[in-house]
Amino acid sequence: MKNTIKQLRHSSQFMVGFVILVAILLLIIIYPIFVTADPLEMVGRGTFFKPGTYVSVVDAVTDGASTQKSYTLNLDTSASRLNARLSMEDREAMVDWLVRFGGVAEGGISTSDDDVPALLELWSEKYDSTNPQKGLIAAKKKYYVRLDKSLKELNNSTDMILAAQGEDGLEQTGTIADDSYVNVKDIANQRTFILGTDNFGRDVLTELVAATKTSIIIGLIAGVVATAIGLFLGLFAGFIGGVVDDFIMFVTNLFTVIPSFVILILISYSVGASARGVTMVAVIIGLTSWPWTTRSVRSQVISLRNRDHVNMSKLSGHSVIRIILVDILPYVASYVVMAFILQISSGILAEAQLSMLGLGPATTTTATLGLMMNWAMTYTAHLNGSWWAYFPVILTIALISFSLNLMNTGLDQVFNPTLRD
Repeated sequence: MKNTIKQLRHSSQFMVGFVILVAILLLIIIYPIFVTADPLEMVGRGTFFKPGTYVSVVDAVTDGASTQKSYTLNLDTSASRLNARLSMEDREAMVDWLVRFGGVAEGGISTSDDDVPALLELWSEKYDSTNPQKGLIAAKKKYYVRLDKSLKELNNSTDMILAAQGEDGLEQTGTIADDSYVNVKDIANQRTFILGTDNFGRDVLTELVAATKTSIIIGLIAGVVATAIGLFLGLFAGFIGGVVDDFIMFVTNLFTVIPSFVILILISYSVGASARGVTMVAVIIGLTSWPWTTRSVRSQVISLRNRDHVNMSKLSGHSVIRIILVDILPYVASYVVMAFILQISSGILAEAQLSMLGLGPATTTTATLGLMMNWAMTYTAHLNGSWWAYFPVILTIALISFSLNLMNTGLDQVFNPTLRD
């Protein structure tokens, strides 16, 4: 055992996979200790909020007006404000007007953020609402008038007036200067969404951590079921042989010929949404994933059943169960461990595939990686640019599968002498 552990420590592939897997496990264990909120709590009244820190607008305004929490900075606020408020569509419309009616050469104006000041200077110099603007419809002319007015308002650094309802109407209570800033740490109500929110307004990071834990549990259950069935059938088919071997292999080949995912879909659909919980889906995946483990274990046992120590046990009158458990199983244990690791990985991927088809766990209280993908695709996150709703899920699935497969490759190099360097 010590020698095996030493060899594993010197296997770069196993160690890389092991470190990645341990990092994921530590995340799903430690994160809930510090973040105790419900992973499926709908904190946002809307869909797909961008990643970032959100602060209360009321608190920001009131704190900004306070003399104790207001800071004056010598920064040009107009440039960044213009870049944020002036959309690319507006910039292109300005360039189009300047080329058509302002006498500016085509291609001589850029719409990038760095060139916005130059564009505004040209616009201020050339734009004239009284220009005939032949070829423009009335609605487009009004659009340019509104755009010009909004640009002038943005360029004017005026203080913001705070007012409150009084007996005679609105009464001024204070002002906020253009160069006044507030420290985010001074604002009482704020919330940070590192990965934004999903289509239901839920914190994606918190949901992702909980979903990763659930998917790993599904993979473990599916791996245990599939490995147990495959190991049991493979041991008895390989050792006993004859009619027992023929029957087991007939059933195994039958399941092998029909794609396991098709069987998985049919069983999941027939079970019904009401009974399709996390555990049920994991068991269903395990019940359809055992054939290749059975065939592999059987081939290993066939090569072992005529070894000297096995024949000695037969001559000694030991029972079939004892021979299998004592004289054969230890020799295939390493292979069973590798099969179990692969079954976990395939179980996680199978759940994701099922959930993408709407046949995953039917639950509103638990998230899985597959369900998160299903929700993101259903609400077209991939079309509206909300990458944070699905890309971290894809990356997590890839990292788990990648780490497990690396560990399996490292184990294979250690346990298989022909693969050692």
